Amino acid sequence: MFRERQQIVICIVAAVTIIGFVLFSYLPLRNKMKALSQDKVLQQSVISKASYQRQQMPQLKQRLLELQKTVENYQASIPAQRDLGEFLQTIADLMSQQSLGHQFVEHGTESKAGDLNCIPVNMRCNGKLKQLFEFCRQLQQIDRLVRLSQVELVNDADFEGQVSMQTKAIIYYQSADPPSRIASAEAR
Repeated sequence: MFRERQQIVICIVAAVTIIGFVLFSYLPLRNKMKALSQDKVLQQSVISKASYQRQQMPQLKQRLLELQKTVENYQASIPAQRDLGEFLQTIADLMSQQSLGHQFVEHGTESKAGDLNCIPVNMRCNGKLKQLFEFCRQLQQIDRLVRLSQVELVNDADFEGQVSMQTKAIIYYQSADPPSRIASAEAR
């Protein structure tokens, strides 16, 4: 009986020791290992993302340079002066180069849009479709920003290949108000 009690006590002590080891040593260490493993995966993910972004950096720099050139071209295509007479003369010259007939060019009332002043220009002329398209192409290639807001093409009643074009365009010039948003963004 004494021996049986001794064996029971030994078994209870062994069970308590095992339970204590599992509860106070093994489980906390296992949880720490799991947390460290998750941290390692997270760090590898961050490193991988940073490596990918580093590889993308030259492309982003190239894109930035292209955008800066575009902004410079945009700024250059919007003069600081109104120069309306010069622009209207350019339109008349382009129409004449394309041998367009019944030429009519008239500017409207200017308005303000943010840092820019806008001048609407109504144009009418007629000619062959190829001549009209060439006129529009040349109009888009001049040094000044021109936005065609409406283009109406009407075929002649006799279908002889003559097309009448009525166009509403908008030209821009910079406002006399000091610093524009783009200039202030470049200063930062």
